[in-house]
Amino acid sequence: MRFPPTIDLARRDTVRVIATGRLKQSALLPLAASRDALEALAGLESVTNGRLRAEKAGLPDLDPRELVFGRADHTFVNAAFTHTRPGGNRFNDSDRGAWYCGFEAETAVTEVGYHLSRELAAIGRFDNVTDYAELIADFVGPFHDIRGADFAADPCLDGEPAIGYPAGQALARRLRGERASSGLVYPSVRCAGGTCLAAFRPDLVQNLRQGGIWRLRWHGAPEPRILRVGT
Repeated sequence: MRFPPTIDLARRDTVRVIATGRLKQSALLPLAASRDALEALAGLESVTNGRLRAEKAGLPDLDPRELVFGRADHTFVNAAFTHTRPGGNRFNDSDRGAWYCGFEAETAVTEVGYHLSRELAAIGRFDNVTDYAELIADFVGPFHDIRGADFAADPCLDGEPAIGYPAGQALARRLRGERASSGLVYPSVRCAGGTCLAAFRPDLVQNLRQGGIWRLRWHGAPEPRILRVGT
């Protein structure tokens, strides 16, 4: 397996999107009569909260000392590395997450829409409306780049997850282990002409702030209608 070239990246305003429900006030707050009571309830919640558990004990391939603390956005950053899908994603397995984002908002939204369409297909019902909020971040430093022609047909960019994910995860493990890689810049598999970034370390996510709101609406078809509904 060959290693991709490294570029010195200085990219502002990358976009990750998350469901807006994750931005809402804690569901525990109305249950608490005081701050002390809220902290006690939060302790109970942490028993089933994967991020909070991982912040204390880590994951099989994630030392909790790698996570970020002491800044207002740390829960969103840490969640990307501690909440993993079974089987992982393109450049991470279930033992360690990554921060995925798009150079363009449309790329990020299209990528997320693809995954939710797969979930709707699994239940056999394309009937759903979900709002997503932009998380905007900046990245500076060396990143491996697989946008060149040499990687155009590489299995790690295959559109079929059963092919692309194992190949991408193997590449990411080697890059992290043998090259101490910060992450990968790669062409979007779901959005023609788009560019994605997968950051391998939480501390690389800088200047995180909230952007606009997008609405994805499915009405009987696998392809959602995508609208920007807020700024």
